[in-house]
Amino acid sequence: MYQLKLTEGTARRGEFTTVHGTVQTPAFMNVATAAAIKGGISAYDLKDLKCQVMLCNTYHLHLRRGDNVVRQLGGLHKFTGWQGPILTDSGGFQVFSLASLRHIEEKGVTFASHIDGHRIFMGPEESMQIQSHLGSTIAMAFDECIENPSPRVYVQKSVARTTRWLERCQKEMARLNSLEDTVNPHQLLFGINQGGTYEDIRVQHMKDIAAMGLDGYAIGGLAVGESAEEMYHIIEAVEPFAPKDKIRYLMGVGTPVNILESVHRGVDLFDCVMPSRNARHGHLFTWEGIINIQNAKYVTDDRPVDALCGCPLCRNHTRAYLRHLMRANEMLGMRLAVMHNLWFYNTLMEEIRLALDEGRFESFYRKYVPILGKRI
Repeated sequence: MYQLKLTEGTARRGEFTTVHGTVQTPAFMNVATAAAIKGGISAYDLKDLKCQVMLCNTYHLHLRRGDNVVRQLGGLHKFTGWQGPILTDSGGFQVFSLASLRHIEEKGVTFASHIDGHRIFMGPEESMQIQSHLGSTIAMAFDECIENPSPRVYVQKSVARTTRWLERCQKEMARLNSLEDTVNPHQLLFGINQGGTYEDIRVQHMKDIAAMGLDGYAIGGLAVGESAEEMYHIIEAVEPFAPKDKIRYLMGVGTPVNILESVHRGVDLFDCVMPSRNARHGHLFTWEGIINIQNAKYVTDDRPVDALCGCPLCRNHTRAYLRHLMRANEMLGMRLAVMHNLWFYNTLMEEIRLALDEGRFESFYRKYVPILGKRI
């Protein structure tokens, strides 16, 4: 259940209560694709890094080691040791971005695994069944993620099919949650707004799915080729039609500036691989901008990565030491860098919530939008 506590302009401050705990929003979900954060980060590390929600990937877990294995072991919470809320995506994005030789029809999608090429079928019912086996707190509806730009006629047909698939997801989840041996009988379902960069299609689709009384609403199919300005425009267009009393999730976004801009436009929940992926290549987020620790100027720099940061890296080590670890391909360097970026993202969300609580989000937003995307 989502409770809207206050607003400042379009920005929202809320609480999202689930069977696995309450999430303070706006919030960033840390992406544990195959039930682990890449870079050697465990569920227990995530707790220390101020993570509220862990996100796992339906497609990857279905292919390796198999959702039936996870179910036999008690679901993702027992499997990973993470006790807070977990969101699983539907697998739709990976089917359309990673899989080859895919064939889309009304019943679902037949595709070739990106691992070994074997043929797999996934439709709304199969996606719900896999996510039920995983036992996540929140399951995402199975949808088609459309490339931007795509022809208008195709987008219209795709969105209509995504709506029909959502109806089937809702029906199948109700059935699964009623079974005696379901891992999590309180699993929630989020619908996904699609429509490419066509404002009118997006708005109508949000109206259609808002009428279905789902547990939450996501905006999908953005940050996949369109400009940031187009993305912000679509958020502004659909926001008035998203239910005020339900949580709003912008999928796969993004940079700290993207997050500030999207909170400013009424989004509550985010996820992105960027903090961990960038960290593994030495790109670190700080309160003064972005640094590349691989640069030679850090060879003898005995300062912390960010003097304002309280993460394990900044509390204990210097820029020079981290650069040495990264250049020497030591695993510790990658781990410390990922911990720093996740801490930064989760702290950014804390500061956004505090600014909203104190009625100063607008000034916080205006101060940090020019800073956080700057390369030092």
